[in-house]
Amino acid sequence: MKARGFLLRSALVAALGGLLFGFDTAVISGAEQALQDMFAGTYASLAASFENIRFLGTTGFWHGCTTASALIGTILGAWLAGKPSDVWGRLKTLFVLGVLYFVSAVWSGLAWDWWSFVIARFLGGLAVGGSSVVGPIYIAEISPAASRGRLVALFQFNIVFGILLAFLSNFIIGMLHLGDTEWRWIFGVEAVPAAAFMVLLLGNAQSPRWLMAKGRDGEAKAALERLGIANVETELLAIRESIDLDHHRVREPFFQRRYVKPILLAFAIAMFNQLSGINALLYYSQRIFEMAGASVSVARFQSVIVGLTNLVFTMMAMAIIDHFGRKKLMLVGSLGYILSLGTAAWAFHTERGGYLVLASFIVFIASHAFGQGAVIWVFISEIFPNRVRARGQALGSFTHWFMCAAISWTFPMMVGKPDAPGASQAGAKVFAFYAAMMVLQLAWVLVAMPETKGVPLEEIQKKLGIE
Repeated sequence: MKARGFLLRSALVAALGGLLFGFDTAVISGAEQALQDMFAGTYASLAASFENIRFLGTTGFWHGCTTASALIGTILGAWLAGKPSDVWGRLKTLFVLGVLYFVSAVWSGLAWDWWSFVIARFLGGLAVGGSSVVGPIYIAEISPAASRGRLVALFQFNIVFGILLAFLSNFIIGMLHLGDTEWRWIFGVEAVPAAAFMVLLLGNAQSPRWLMAKGRDGEAKAALERLGIANVETELLAIRESIDLDHHRVREPFFQRRYVKPILLAFAIAMFNQLSGINALLYYSQRIFEMAGASVSVARFQSVIVGLTNLVFTMMAMAIIDHFGRKKLMLVGSLGYILSLGTAAWAFHTERGGYLVLASFIVFIASHAFGQGAVIWVFISEIFPNRVRARGQALGSFTHWFMCAAISWTFPMMVGKPDAPGASQAGAKVFAFYAAMMVLQLAWVLVAMPETKGVPLEEIQKKLGIE
């Protein structure tokens, strides 16, 4: 029982990287319009410098750049995190990411101009991208197959809990009427959970699978025993066979024929995750609700409702993911996406707005939490063999964050300010596009997505035809 408690504790601490991930992702929603007003002069100057280039010559492009600055770091963080994770180990890499979260939060709150703010957010993005790779890998590698889905889903739970905390924090800070310094507090408070994350990581065990890959078999055995894994010798043998150190080096090429199936699966699920428009809603939730006719305070409160819905349905998905299966959750989520996004598009087109938009977004976020949100990080962490798992997770995360940057950067360019002429019709077109993409996701789930429920990591590669 004590060992099981240590396993749960280790997974929970690693999953706190997800809480910071979610907080950092959503917190800008409460400040992005204040930032647009504050940096208006900078945007105008930058746009004037590129007035002959269609997109760069608009202030909307540069505000999208501000919002997406963290996402540029996220893309690089996701792509680069695999190597230090393989070299230093999952645990040390998570600690470095905690440092980046802390520095970004403090720096963002103290930023003195546009450039300093963008750089600070970029550093936070590196941490978010790295966390999306290393956190799920670490949890998957310390977990027994029977409970792996639930334990890795703790990472997603903490992401949505972090999102809820960000929306709630924005709402509370807004109620304090801090004036011109409000946006600084919105970003600066993240330093507190970042510091806690670093301290708690010091008590975690290293990944036994990483230790085996480094030839440290004795330490791997001790780690498995400490984590309470049953049949330690059998587990060690399975890990040793899957790594196959004599024939498959960690440095072997990643992009090769044997890995085509998991590569395409990771790319597809990550791409569709963002083509739903989920991060446009998270980053611009206040703006979207204001487009639908809500006041600033009401819009922030509605964002809290969305965050709470996200949390509740994520908990529901966590409770059944290892029984119901990854594929069935994706099917239910896809249908909910199509219904809710189609309704939102119709509401904006007919300018009905108000509570219909809120209801649509509640269904949307519930569908995301129950489907893609609960499945993506579990699924990607499962489909690659040990020797390339970090790079496979990095590919999925890179695709996820590249698409996220594209969606988030272009959203303010397409819809403009909430009170701009034609904003409602522009919103209708955007959400209709997202709905169409979810129809394609539904087809992909039905035709191409395999079920990985309850399958040991070493067996999944055989199921996908990997030697």
